[in-house]
Amino acid sequence: MLDFLLTGDAIMALLTLTFLEIILGIDNIVFISIAANKLPENQRSKATNIGLILAMVQRIILLFFVSFLVGLSKPFYNIQTSWFELHISWQALILFLGGLFLIYKSTSEIREKVSYPEHDEDQVKGKKIKSLSNALVQIMIIDFIFSIDSILTAVGMTNGLHPNHNYTLVLMIIAVMISIAIMIIFANPIRKFIDTNPSIQMLGLAFLILIGFMLITEAAHLSDTKFFGNEVGAIPKGYLYFAIAFSLFVEFLNYRINKNLKKRAEKNS
Repeated sequence: MLDFLLTGDAIMALLTLTFLEIILGIDNIVFISIAANKLPENQRSKATNIGLILAMVQRIILLFFVSFLVGLSKPFYNIQTSWFELHISWQALILFLGGLFLIYKSTSEIREKVSYPEHDEDQVKGKKIKSLSNALVQIMIIDFIFSIDSILTAVGMTNGLHPNHNYTLVLMIIAVMISIAIMIIFANPIRKFIDTNPSIQMLGLAFLILIGFMLITEAAHLSDTKFFGNEVGAIPKGYLYFAIAFSLFVEFLNYRINKNLKKRAEKNS
């Protein structure tokens, strides 16, 4: 297993996945903070930390469940016509539905953040919280909602990296644990950075659209889908890694340019 975790593909997947998990977890941190801030001050940090640890445990449990379903690669339904062929397995079905969900979730999130950024926050603020246990229940519900796209992203980034699903499961668990640990330690600085650079979060949501399309094509490939005798191929993950790395590089250049412009404006004023 160590040999696999030290391969270039595994390290690249781990770094990319950890980054995406942190970006996807920003809203989660915001909502956990809103829920925790309704408690007495001496319980707020405790509720936040316990909430994030529970989020990690919940995501690991979901990873086991989804990985089990993705491991069911034997077709249970076949469609064959003169021009179309499809062999549906639970693995392909989960990836296909997961891809559709990621595309829907990311596009609706982008639309919501552009038109009404405080919509989700207002909903959380409107809910009453009277005790620590009440807050933790609310945080668990929020975590579960935000865990779905996180888990599907993890599966999409690691599926096919190794024939043994246990190896990719370990990789996903490591990425989730690292991202939660970073969020616990650097929650406030990360949140402030995202608030001042909202394009980073938009970039993360745009990556989800790419991952969603990749999951759909991978589902078609694993189902041995054929149109007029032509088989649907899988998109190499290297293309996805390059697109993400290139986009982040461009975003970094924009960040540096804006920072320099602010410095010049402060000097001139």
